[in-house]
Amino acid sequence: MLKLIGVFIVIVGFALKLDTIAVVLIAGLATGLVAGLSFMDILGILGKAFSDTRYMTLFVLTFPVIGICERYGLKEKSIDLIKNTKAITTGKILTLYMFIREVAAVLSIKLGGHPQFIRPLINPMAQGAAVSKYENIDEEDEEKIKGASAAMENYGNFYGQNVFVASPGVLLIAGTMGKLGYNASQIDVAKASIPIAILAFIIVVIQNLWLDRSLRKKYEKRIEGDNK
Repeated sequence: MLKLIGVFIVIVGFALKLDTIAVVLIAGLATGLVAGLSFMDILGILGKAFSDTRYMTLFVLTFPVIGICERYGLKEKSIDLIKNTKAITTGKILTLYMFIREVAAVLSIKLGGHPQFIRPLINPMAQGAAVSKYENIDEEDEEKIKGASAAMENYGNFYGQNVFVASPGVLLIAGTMGKLGYNASQIDVAKASIPIAILAFIIVVIQNLWLDRSLRKKYEKRIEGDNK
């Protein structure tokens, strides 16, 4: 039971909101030492694990690029583009991105996520659509649009990825079902995920229509009051 001390350290560290990486490293070191490994053996295991999965840290290289693009007006250009298109609403932009994100997840195409797409492009475009229609929106609605933009990334990736038969989620589900004695192949899991992905998209369309409606109802009344 003493070898489970790493689990205890992780639980306590997360409960106290300590640094995640530090907590995990300390938990790994403690578990290794209790299991009878030497300090050098533990470092070797950690180094090998990092080397085998080093490609996962490549996304960090995109941060300076995004920062430079924002420094030279990426957000402003996105807003100007949307302002010149009066027919586009905040909800339509979010729905379009949800469709693109879900299709990309189905095809296992990586778009980058929140840092590379939502923050510098989708959220400013959604904000710009609202500003182009109502001239000015308050901080509460800015935060609401920001949250809705981030949600499109989460919904599209989460509900679309399992439609791809070789995704890690599908492999995990099929493997787990097989161990429990159920005859479920990767194709079966992917097929079962299709109606869920479609339903998720329909719900998002309704959600974004409701967002447009709430913005329109709020700011059209305000504009009418200002005109009077």
